[in-house]
Amino acid sequence: MIVIKYFGGIVERTRCRDEKFDFSDLPLSKLLTELDNKYHFGQYPFSVAVNQEIIDKVNNQILKNNDVVALLPPFAGG
Repeated sequence: MIVIKYFGGIVERTRCRDEKFDFSDLPLSKLLTELDNKYHFGQYPFSVAVNQEIIDKVNNQILKNNDVVALLPPFAGG
């Protein structure tokens, strides 16, 4: 099972804070394509973290059982 966590404006698009998927051994890029097809992220900017490590969205990292993927909108600091 893979857990997807959403933050900020992405929560507004998905209408949920997290989802669980009953699959593993899936490339990250394929997961992001599936999520885009479902939620129509389009040009909405976000970063991706896998197990609390920010990685490139086009990374073909294979997601394994118990991985946590977070979609993070841009953050403003001060």
